[in-house]
Amino acid sequence: MLQAASAPVRGLRIRCLLDWAFEGPAALFTAPLAAGHFASEGLDVSLHPGQGSSDAVRRVAQGEYDLAVADLATLMEHWNAHPDQPGLPVAVMIVYNQTPCAVFALKTANIKSPAHLAGRTLGAPSGDAGRGAFSIFARANGFDARTVNWRSTEPARREAALIRGEVDAITGYYFTCLLNLNARGVKDEDILILPYAQYGVPFYGNAIIASDDFVRRMPQAVQGFLRAFTRGVREVVADPSGAATTLRNHDPMIDLNLENRRLRLALGGSVANAGTRMEGFGEATRSRLTLMTAQVGDAFGHKIRIPASRIFLPTLMPEKAARNLFAK
Repeated sequence: MLQAASAPVRGLRIRCLLDWAFEGPAALFTAPLAAGHFASEGLDVSLHPGQGSSDAVRRVAQGEYDLAVADLATLMEHWNAHPDQPGLPVAVMIVYNQTPCAVFALKTANIKSPAHLAGRTLGAPSGDAGRGAFSIFARANGFDARTVNWRSTEPARREAALIRGEVDAITGYYFTCLLNLNARGVKDEDILILPYAQYGVPFYGNAIIASDDFVRRMPQAVQGFLRAFTRGVREVVADPSGAATTLRNHDPMIDLNLENRRLRLALGGSVANAGTRMEGFGEATRSRLTLMTAQVGDAFGHKIRIPASRIFLPTLMPEKAARNLFAK
């Protein structure tokens, strides 16, 4: 197994693709960039907005980006769809200890449980992680995902399609869809939320991924990036409001109050949650990761199970004490 390298890297440019726009959770990356943590590691890091996890995995696999943020289940599906592709991306650090994927519906649609989604029309962008993992969610809840009709939407139009009744439900990250619906005047009490994690899909969520080739050629760069990122995450957890302001360096038009709230939801639900406290930030336990690969494989009919030790490479992360988000 590849071991962490300590030799310094200086002046190396790293292109990092986010899974989504510069919304609240992106502060996990914009804050350490603004604080100069990447620069202190000798790295010239540029952040780029993404169009979903599927797109992020594909573009890292094709060598367009060195690192990216992507949903771990989406990465697993890519492995199974492209088993012979050289330099398949690997996860080098877990960012979301719990998947934020969820189904959203208005209560007027009379959807009360996952099984009520059968035969309905759902909307989401084609690269949405929740849409990609919906077959797993359906299988875990005893209905056939093939009975669902999908309507592809632009990311900015997903919630509007639900409000206008063009679709019966949508998939997405809870802190994205919930606040976007709120911003369009829909109250929390009028929204039904079916979080994947509470309905049989105890998955890890987003991870930092890199091509296997990049990890092997530039382990020092990956190590430095993760060290700087971890330092930044600890600062974001300590001061979410201050971290959120760094988003304006990349999108001056954002609603700072809205994105501050979105960031806090992401931190509490997926980043610094009970699972993180138990397992450690950045970690993926072998038992839970193996279960995840099995669920993904069963849902998509994979003939070969992905070895957990191959898709997640934790050896370049900082030591566990440095990743303690709960230290005072």
